[in-house]
This record gives sequence, structure tokens and C-alpha cells, in this order.
Amino acid sequence: MKALTCFFCSILFVFAASLPTYAQIADPSKTTSSNAQDTSLIVTDTTKNHLKTTEGTDTVVMKDQDGLETVVTIVANDSSWNQVNKNILHLYKGAKVKYQEFELAADYIRLDRNTNELFASGVTDHNGKYVGRPVVIFPGDTPKSVDSLIYDYKTKEGNTYGIMTEQDGAYIQAKVVRKNLYDELSLRTGMYSTCNLPFPHTHFGIQFTKGLMAGNHIIVGPAYLVVENIPIKFVAIPFGFFPRQNKRASGFLFPSFGEDATRGFALRDIGWYLAFNDYWDSEIRASLYSKGSWEANVRTNYLVNYKYSGGFNIRYASTKAGVEGTENYGTNKDFNVTWNHTQRQEANPGTSFSASVNFGTGSYFRNTGFNQTNSIEDVTRNNMSSSISYGKVFADGKVNFTSSLSHRQDISTGQVDLELPTFSLNVSTFNPFDSKNRVGDQKWYQRITVGYSLQGRNSISIKDSLLFKKEALNQFSNGFQHNIPISLSLNAFKYFQFNTSVNYTERWYLQSTRKRLVNEINGFSQVVDTVQGFRRAYDYSVSSGLSTKVYGMYPKMGKIEAIRHVVTPSVNLNYRPDFSDPRYGYYREFVNENGQLEKYSIFEKGIYGSPSAGKSMGIGFSVDNNLEAKIRSENDTTGKGFKKVKILQGLTFSGNYNFMADSLKLSTISFSGRTSLFNEKINLNFNGTLDPYIVNSEGMRVDRFVVQEGGLARLTNFGLSFDYSLNPQANKSRNNNLDSLRNQMPNMTKEQADALARISTDPNAFVDFNIPWNLNGSFSMNYNKNWDSEQRRMRSIVTATVNLNGDFNVTPKWKIQFNTGYDFRQQALSLTRFSIYRDLHCWDMSVGWTPFGQYKSYNITIRAKASVLQDLKLTKRESHYRY
Repeated sequence: MKALTCFFCSILFVFAASLPTYAQIADPSKTTSSNAQDTSLIVTDTTKNHLKTTEGTDTVVMKDQDGLETVVTIVANDSSWNQVNKNILHLYKGAKVKYQEFELAADYIRLDRNTNELFASGVTDHNGKYVGRPVVIFPGDTPKSVDSLIYDYKTKEGNTYGIMTEQDGAYIQAKVVRKNLYDELSLRTGMYSTCNLPFPHTHFGIQFTKGLMAGNHIIVGPAYLVVENIPIKFVAIPFGFFPRQNKRASGFLFPSFGEDATRGFALRDIGWYLAFNDYWDSEIRASLYSKGSWEANVRTNYLVNYKYSGGFNIRYASTKAGVEGTENYGTNKDFNVTWNHTQRQEANPGTSFSASVNFGTGSYFRNTGFNQTNSIEDVTRNNMSSSISYGKVFADGKVNFTSSLSHRQDISTGQVDLELPTFSLNVSTFNPFDSKNRVGDQKWYQRITVGYSLQGRNSISIKDSLLFKKEALNQFSNGFQHNIPISLSLNAFKYFQFNTSVNYTERWYLQSTRKRLVNEINGFSQVVDTVQGFRRAYDYSVSSGLSTKVYGMYPKMGKIEAIRHVVTPSVNLNYRPDFSDPRYGYYREFVNENGQLEKYSIFEKGIYGSPSAGKSMGIGFSVDNNLEAKIRSENDTTGKGFKKVKILQGLTFSGNYNFMADSLKLSTISFSGRTSLFNEKINLNFNGTLDPYIVNSEGMRVDRFVVQEGGLARLTNFGLSFDYSLNPQANKSRNNNLDSLRNQMPNMTKEQADALARISTDPNAFVDFNIPWNLNGSFSMNYNKNWDSEQRRMRSIVTATVNLNGDFNVTPKWKIQFNTGYDFRQQALSLTRFSIYRDLHCWDMSVGWTPFGQYKSYNITIRAKASVLQDLKLTKRESHYRY
């Protein structure tokens, strides 16, 4: 309503200032002295009744009420008629009157000086359509369109007919609006709707017969609800009084209603909105169930432009479980806390701070099931994680400090991993022997680079039930690690790259361990003691190697013009001393409970590990392959059109051979690769591990190669995954729309970002009717071969899943979406859900259905698209979820 008031006030002010100017143009005694005569094209009078036709642009310099000169411009694309004997000016087709920053455009404008009246309207074209409606543009405002308007510039009163304006996503229409001398606006036959059509076909709004807008309030006469153009007058109100505020206001949040098979009838999300100021607001909501369960949450958002934004949400639920009167009946109490904070880069250059926190009881989403705030992803998630990070850059970007607090929680096992905190200090590599005033190329020693990094960690891994107990403080593990890499890279023998490096690592710990035996009734048992006190441990290694590239070309074959094979082999010689030697003091010996002498590291529980035992001197090797083909294009008639096809984008094998090992000198061979098929519509990735040694009847690797047994190597692990879209333009269009939404909301909260991430499966978030259909599929498989101690044999485990999702238009306004999958190991369908969406122009309707499984349910939602009416919902939801 604020925009409507500003609109009418601007009309009256500008018309009052500009209309006397129009009258002077129409005055025959003054048209000859004005420059309108100089710029107008005079057409022969064909009617012989004192009418003249002019075309083009008229301009006149006049004085306004303050005595200042101003220019009034009149444009008529078709013609303008000056009816001198009646003192009336007519403007036709694309007529425009411009006064300072005010503009009035219409297909017909009439100025009558005799009655002091200005009239503007559209015209009816040859098809019988009303076109060329008046459009008024005010300084700093958007154009406003009306059916017609009439104004008396002497009495400063007038009527506007068929006005429509938008206010916060809703539309206000009125057949007649009139303004008096006291700046009061009278409205007759008005309508408040969420639809931008003159006659809303799915109208749900409020219609009033009379209204008055004055100052900071609105008074309306009898008002009643209209649904689908059907007036519901039996719920009419005789009058209404509404204050007009120019800022956000606190108020009631309308609830939704539903039913849950376990918790009973529900009153969901009833609450109160709190608007504190322009920087932060909050909402308090609660859900009540007829069988005694309840939920409550407090959501707060804050935003300071160009500095930072964020929000937090605290949720608590008390859920009744089991059958009342039985032993398993009880109450589950759960909570969940989220906090997100984002800092703008320009707010504090060189410093960054961000937060993404999500923690609580692991059973919160499982016990609360589906509701207005939980999604399928929430209910089926297996873990929660949080991170709060801070970063600072020093010394012109050469030193970078980062610190973070993180949390990871496995919901299925209840295991919680905390990092309180983790930090790192990294210094960019530099050339200590190079000179700033060097002339010419670098000498070999000037190419030596040195770096430095420092890491620190304080972590704990514990069950969530023990997290807040005093004993948990003694289970924290902490330490520091320094790393100094020194490297040199040179060109050797023209075609080779020579690399050598020395890596020094030092660890600082505040705890170390000792092992001992305790004599008990049933024999001896092993005990590990934690010894407090500062200890340091260092190690170093040396490596030198060569690498090169080998190019191979295969001959022309049919349409294949050429095939290029690029092989990148590398080999390095590495050495590491035996840090289990007693002179270092890192390892100790003790006799275990089986009477065997055992060597252990006193830093084996250290957060950064322990220096390795055993001397190592070996050769590391790796081979990478890339294969591409050049194929002649079928659509090219010149014979010069080719396209590149990627056969193998990478196929890498790597391993190591240790000369100093007493047995099993060759390590396992790792391989990985990727490629794309069918014009890069399918992305294929694979990886695996090959073991060159055989295993004996006890499942132990023995020093005998598989080749000696007639094979090549044992495949112990293999993974394969790929995805495919039958309509890649659908994903491209969705990504473009996501980018557009992100550009519209540059300061979006984490919740808004998560909503955008769920757009592909949430019909209420976004549905692209421009894409008639879409079908995506993905497949993943993993193979492992391990020793089964119970069956005393090698056992192969294969897991494979396939997922399918897509959507299609039934009609231009109906869309069906689906998401399903199949687990071949479990031989069961994964979570399957169907969504039906109907576009009602200014309303949305969606139906969600999970036909089977643990979360079997359905829900029906009807809501207005306008943001001001997002809480006006009609929801029917039924859940068969059992706790």
C-alpha cells in the first residue's frame, strides 16, 4: 500500500505543476510566440473548421511556480490536433508529455482549457483490443500503468481508473481512485490479490467496496474473501483499520495442520515473528501433537551489508515413543543446533572468517521424521559435521595462517570426532641463494627452494554419550608438527627433468605411551600407560628422480586421422634411515602376553604418527598414459574438419621397490584412470590395487610372486563409477537458473544455499517447465577381496548401486518428478519418492509421495507464490513412520 500512496501523490504533484503549461501551448495567442511553431510540422487544414494537424515534437520554455525556467516536451507519433475554437489539444498514438523528470505516455491525451481538465486513455484497435494504456513515470520510480485518468488542475482533484500496483509480491487493484485537497486517497471497488492478472483466474484475495488512505493508516469499508471469483460474503467484516509502516513489524506466524500416524493430529509451526531492526530478526515456532509430542525452534538471521551475514537455528523435540502402557513406552529428548556465518572479502582484506555448524543428538532427525523443516536428505543422513575457520595473510602474502574448529558425528555409531582447534602456518617457498640484483639466468644452486610449515592439533574421538563427562578431558590427543622441504629441479640430458629433495619433519608431543604386563588371575594382560611430558621426534628422507614424456603416433585408420599416445614415466631413488634404532629413543621393546619380544613406538598414538621403523632405500616408479584421437567430421565437406576424442584422459600405475627390506620388497601396485564416452556425456572413473604376492593358507602374504604361480597379480580392490544424462541441456538450464538465483541473492544464508542445492528434487523450490523432460542415471561399484578369519579363506565382497532421477511435463502446467535407486547387495530399492507439481500462476500446488519403506508418507501443499503470503498454506500430510 505504501507504493500505491506514493504513486497517487506523485501524479497530483506533477500534474499540478505541468498542466498550466499545456494550457499555454493550447492558447492561440501564445503559440505563435513559442518555439512550438518552429519545431512543429504544420499540415494543411482539411476540415475547414479551425482544426490543424501537427506531427513531430513540440517544445516550449516556460516558468514554473517558483519562477524558474523549465522545458515541456510534447511528442505525438501519429498526430496532434489543436482545436482552436474549443481551446482543446488532442494527441494521438504514442503521445508523450514530459515535464522535468515526469513523463506521461498514452495513445490518446486530451487537454481542455475551458474545463481545466486533462484526460489520458488508451484506444481500441482494429481487433477490438484496448491498447496504449496511460503509463506514468515519476522520478526514481518504476512506470505505472492505468486504464485511464482525468484531472482538474484548478481544483487539484481527479480520478484514476483501473490502477494496479505491486507491494511486496502482492497486487493491489482498484477501479476508481480519487484524491482531494487534503492528500487523502479514496478507493472504490478494490482488490488485494497474489495474482498479477487484471482478472485473476486462480484468485485468492480480499475484495473491498470502499477505502480511504490518509497519512499513516488505511480504512476500508465492507471487505470479504474471494476464491476463484466466488465471493464469500458470509465471512465479511464491516470495516477495517490498518496502520501503514515503512519498516518490518513483528507479528503472528500462521500454522499449518496435519496428521502423523504415530504422533497424532498436528498443529505445526505456529509462532511469532520478531523484527528487531534492519540488521537482524528472529522467529519462534512450535509444533504440537495430540499424543503428547512437541517441538520448538528459534531461528535468527542477521545481515550487515558489505560486511557479513549469517544465522542460527536451535531446535528441541520431545517425542513419545512406543505404545502407552507398555514397557517400551517413553520420551525421546533430542536437539539440533546450526549456525552459519559468511564474511565478505572486501570487509577486511587479508582476513577471513566463516562458520558452518551442525551438531546435536544423532536421533533428532530420525525421531522427528518428516516435517516442514526436515527434508529427505535430513532424515536419511548418516553424519553431521561442523567447521569454524579463521585465516590471516601476513608479509605481503608470503605467510598464511589458518585455524579451525571442526566436528564430525557418525549418527549410526554415535562416534564423535572433535578438533579443538587445528591450526597451520605456511611460508611460501623461496630461493635462499638467489640474488635480487641477479643478471642473467639462475645458477643451479640459485634454483634451490626452501619452505616451512607448522601444524597443530588438539583432537578427541569419543562416543556422544560420554562427550560432556569429566573423563573426556583426559582423552584429548594433541601435538605439533614442523616440516621443512628443500628441493631442486633441473633439466638433464635435454629430454629429462631432474628433481631432488630433502624433507625434514619434527613432531612435538605432550604425551607418550609405555607398554607393560600386569599379572592377573587368568594370566598376564597388556596395559598401555600414558606418560605426560614434552617429547620430540624427528625424521628425514632423501629422494632424487627423473621424469620425461614420450609421444607416440599411430597411423591413419579410416575416419581416424591420427591417434596420439602420451606416456609420462618417472622414477626416483629414495632413502630413509631406521628410526627404530635405540640411539634415537623412539622405540622400546617388551615381552607381550604370548611371551614374544615386541618392538613398539612410544609415539604410536601420536596425532601426527611416529617416525617409521626400518631402513628404507628403494626405487619408486609411476607411469601415466593419455590417449587421444583426431577424427574427421562427417558434416564437413572440405575434408579439413576434425574433432578430438578423448579415449583415455589418464591411466596411472605406481609402486615402490625397497632394497633394504628382508622380504616383500615390492609394494602393492595402485592404478587409477578416467575417461569420457559418447561425446563426453558419460564420465567414467575407476581405481584399484594389485598385490604382486600370494597368500598362504593362513591369509598371510608370503615372499612369492603371483607370476611364479602362473598369474600376473592379485586384484584386491577395484572401484568403478559413472553417471549419464539423456538430456544434458536440462542440467545446463538448471545450472543457469541456479546462477541467476544466486546473483539475485548475493548475501544468501546457509539455509538459502542448501535450498538451492536441493532444487533438482524439491518441486516447491524450483521447477523448470521450459525443459519438457530429463533423465539422469548413475552407477557405482566396489570390489574388495580380503581374508575371512572365520571361514579361513579369501572372500570377495561386491557392492553396487544404481540411482535414477528425472522429471517430465504431462502438460505445460503439470510436471512429475521422481527419484529412486536399487542396491544390488541388499537387493532392495533405495528411498523412492514421487512429486507432482501444478503451476497455478500465482499459486503453487505440489503432491509428494513416498510409496513404501520406512518413511512411507504423503503430503499435499498449496501455497501462494508471493513472498508476503508464504505463511498462508493449506497442508495435508500423513506419515506412516514408526519409531
